[in-house]
Amino acid sequence: MPRVPITVPPPPSKGIIASRHPTTPAPVAPGEPRAIVMATTNEKVEPATTTSAADSPPAYDGNERGQPTRSTGWIYKTRRVGGIKIPAYASPPIQLGVVAFVCFLCPGMFNAVTGLGGAGQLDATTANNANVAVYSTFSVIGFFAGTFANRMGIKLTLSFGGIGYFFYTASFLSYNHNQNAGFPIFAGALTGVCAGLLWCAQGAIMMSYPPEASKGRYISWFWMIFNLGAVIGSLIPLGQNIHSQTSGSVSDGTYAAFMVLNFLGAVLAWSLVDARNVQRADGSHVVLMKHPTWQSELLGLLETLRTDSWIVFLFPMFFASNWFYTYQFNGVNLARFNVRTRALNNVLYWTSQIIGAYVFGYALDIGKVRRTTRAKAAWVVMFVITMAIWGGGYAWQKQYTRAEVSADDFVPDDWTTSGYVGPMFLYMFYGFYDAAWQTCVYWFMGALTNNGRKLANFAGFYKGIQSAAAAIMFRIDALKAPYMNEFASCWALLAGSLVIALPLILMKVRDTIPLEEDLKFSDETIEEVMPTEGSPEAHNEKA
Repeated sequence: MPRVPITVPPPPSKGIIASRHPTTPAPVAPGEPRAIVMATTNEKVEPATTTSAADSPPAYDGNERGQPTRSTGWIYKTRRVGGIKIPAYASPPIQLGVVAFVCFLCPGMFNAVTGLGGAGQLDATTANNANVAVYSTFSVIGFFAGTFANRMGIKLTLSFGGIGYFFYTASFLSYNHNQNAGFPIFAGALTGVCAGLLWCAQGAIMMSYPPEASKGRYISWFWMIFNLGAVIGSLIPLGQNIHSQTSGSVSDGTYAAFMVLNFLGAVLAWSLVDARNVQRADGSHVVLMKHPTWQSELLGLLETLRTDSWIVFLFPMFFASNWFYTYQFNGVNLARFNVRTRALNNVLYWTSQIIGAYVFGYALDIGKVRRTTRAKAAWVVMFVITMAIWGGGYAWQKQYTRAEVSADDFVPDDWTTSGYVGPMFLYMFYGFYDAAWQTCVYWFMGALTNNGRKLANFAGFYKGIQSAAAAIMFRIDALKAPYMNEFASCWALLAGSLVIALPLILMKVRDTIPLEEDLKFSDETIEEVMPTEGSPEAHNEKA
């Protein structure tokens, strides 16, 4: 059959993964041909004003089918090292890796310090008050941080967010010498402001940069690299205190090492490319606001709450996600173990987080199973392990009280103490569970939309609410609440929040999100977000 050129309208875009291309296509008059394609037909077809694709350039600056071309420049070039293909610098995997290492060096080191219990001090009171300040300001700024991230951009938001952790660590180095409790509290308040911005930007990147089919893996990659920071950070006090079998504060050198790493993380954030320049393997870009203003982003925050009000079903899971840290770090690790064993427990806790993130991140992306089915299965698994792990925690917590471990004659356990293996594995399972919880919550949010602007607001809600919970729990611990009461509140919140989230998981998680729906919360058009064709890497990225 003969092949002749005919004029057709642009192909439908429904079902395309939300994307954005930085080059706006040239305007096309109504009725003007948009592309020249080849068709097979038995009928005689009159050609358009031109007789071949070669004689008539497409409406877009791009390939012969009228699709936008891939961006050029060194940041878009892939490379090979040996037999390994390295993605382009502006690709989602590399950009997520940079963000992960920023968090590795900033909040990762913060987790290493707080995971020691009492931020490395013998008495947790000052650290508790500092953390109340951290999470109080974090909760306020975090809730509105989507507005700041959308308006200020990713690089500035992340870099400013990272610098706060430097001052938090410095305050405890100072406290080691002058016992000035005011500095840690001030530094905690500053860190909360910075952390709210950093975690909002991080969440938006982690949920909006990857294709739909890869979101679980991207979350796991981030969580593994981020927690590797806490693992390495925990090795520092372990190495410096490995011969100490008494309780006490960590050394000045520990805090100084953390400060250097915090500063490097804030600087590293400036190596990111702007979100509008990030390009996926299929040539598509992230859906954003082209011209954000403070007014548009404040109104966008309110619009998210109005149009996506069902997100409140996840709010209890947000609240529970940081509630248990205080109990685990202070009520278990600090309460029962000496400084070197606390450091070892910390290493094992964050290592278990890496394992948990890997297992759940990859399981949530099993391509042969529908996303709606995976969401339901994730809920069932989380409920089962909530009962199993925290049931084991109840058996452990019955063995001691706050009054007993606060007595002057109490001798903290060492890793050489008989019976240490049991609580060691419990603490490892606590770490595994935390990674599973955080991975699932991020994945649930990412399954609701692909719009980067909306996901920045979701991330802000998440971090703001969880930080409010952490502030409350640190204050409860500072008031010396019984450890059993703290434990019971953790278990009840986790189980109850899963039940409340179930309607959203059953009714709002879909197998895919149409592009048109993602564009409703943006000032972009379908023509601007069409991915390029002929991208062999696209299948690899989505596989």
